[in-house]
Amino acid sequence: MHDTRHPVAFITGATSGIGEACAHRFAAAGWSLVLTGRRGERLSALQQALESQVPVHVAELDVTDHEAVADAIESLPSAFRHVTLLINNAGLALGKGPAQDADLADWHRMIDTNIKGLVNVTRLLLPRLIETGPGATVINIGSIAGHTPYPGGHVYGATKAFVEQFSYNVRCDVGEHGVRVTDLAPGMTESEFTLVRMKGDHSVVDDYYKGTQALQPRDIAEQAFHIAMLPAHVNITRLEVTPVCQQWAPFRILRDDS
Repeated sequence: MHDTRHPVAFITGATSGIGEACAHRFAAAGWSLVLTGRRGERLSALQQALESQVPVHVAELDVTDHEAVADAIESLPSAFRHVTLLINNAGLALGKGPAQDADLADWHRMIDTNIKGLVNVTRLLLPRLIETGPGATVINIGSIAGHTPYPGGHVYGATKAFVEQFSYNVRCDVGEHGVRVTDLAPGMTESEFTLVRMKGDHSVVDDYYKGTQALQPRDIAEQAFHIAMLPAHVNITRLEVTPVCQQWAPFRILRDDS
């Protein structure tokens, strides 16, 4: 087993929201970081903010590009090659209208990022996590949408259902090597994620969070840190986290008034 006194966390989608919060949380605990994202200027700024605390390697990367992911992992500097933790955070939702009015390009992009991107990174890093051995962890950022349907959830919710089932099945394969896998499923979280979903419409976003005390990205980062720091024999299979203000509602009944 590789010496993990100086563990390495590989975080995708690190330029905003939960990914960025995870970078700060693990840096505060002394972890070395590999941070990836599509926005190079944000990656550089994050690296500059954190490298006074810990070693940081960044890679401007679109996780949907299999060859680019392979190149980024293969070219990791020696100090970052023994990965202890993978946080698959890169993902997005687009649009919230009904399925029959959705933009098919939005559906394809969600599938490419939330499913294909997750698969690309996971497959290529699993051998390194297995090499690290007991205590190595994969945390896939899922969503309560993977379990709880709602109007406008369509493809986004379906991609997060994939994340959950993929997590369970990968755990079956890597458990004998001591590698742990968790589906970390947040509920309502106030971040840039919602602005992206609403395609920059601040008025819709402001209305969505009005009068609530939503989760913050740091809340989910704290849960990710807790999962990673558990004793090596402990695996949290799925952790669903919601704010107190987010509650279940009765079933919607469609009635024929004729």
